[in-house]
Amino acid sequence: MSEQRIAVITDTGTDTPEAFVAAHDVRVVPLRINYSDGSTFESGVDITPEQLVGRFAEEVPSTSLPSPLRIQETFEGARRDGYDGAVFVAISSGLSATYETVSMVARQMEADGFPVVVVDTKSIGVAAGLVVMEAVRQIEAGMPLSSLGSVLEGVARRTRVFFSVQSLDFLHKGGRIGDAEYRLGSVLRIKPVFTCDEAGKYVVAKKARGWKRALDEEVRLAVEAARAHDRVRLAICSYEDEGIFERLEEQLRREVGAVSEVVEVLRSGISADLLVHTGPSLAGVAVMGC
Repeated sequence: MSEQRIAVITDTGTDTPEAFVAAHDVRVVPLRINYSDGSTFESGVDITPEQLVGRFAEEVPSTSLPSPLRIQETFEGARRDGYDGAVFVAISSGLSATYETVSMVARQMEADGFPVVVVDTKSIGVAAGLVVMEAVRQIEAGMPLSSLGSVLEGVARRTRVFFSVQSLDFLHKGGRIGDAEYRLGSVLRIKPVFTCDEAGKYVVAKKARGWKRALDEEVRLAVEAARAHDRVRLAICSYEDEGIFERLEEQLRREVGAVSEVVEVLRSGISADLLVHTGPSLAGVAVMGC
């Protein structure tokens, strides 16, 4: 068993459940939210999801990655607290430059005697959060830092995310979907179900007419992803609950449970930085093969 003390660090884009973060000393580096008046906030630090959504009527802000200094300070804080090294689990490099920036800072830390492994989840939201949680489990089981990178990359490959939004406005404004798809969805009530491809970029996994059918498609896609594994962990994310958690959990336990053993079903909110790009109507599910 490894005697190293390894810190687990992530960014707010992974939506790792707050209770788990607090219980396992997971350090979270915030992405930034920027308004046109020049004001900048750190997601989850000085702006909450509720405050962000409350300001949508006046402005939809932009986001930016954490500063290199903020990342370095987080690594240095872990070292001061007695950790011998760290693993940083980042949201997809296909959606954010966070992974590249963290990797740059990690090389500087390594040169200064503090080893850091950086993992690109190729995913986002609570699906990436499942990888964070697995990092904690592996470390607590004695996994050495030298093996964590390859192990967690394998975990990331076994993890899928599927999500939909009732309104495509935010994805369109952020350039995540094109004009034609936006018009088609708005006029015909077509609700795409998105996932992340092998490069970690958004792609449409399925299209459904109407919100209820989109949620049903998310569950069906989760079932297909679960078929490849004997045991799975599941997660549900939503901002505007409205019974989404209860409905999806019941469906997932029944339908995924018919093809694979469901170890647990987690629930997660959505960070302010992700809400900028999706809006508050998002609901999604994630599947991780154990």
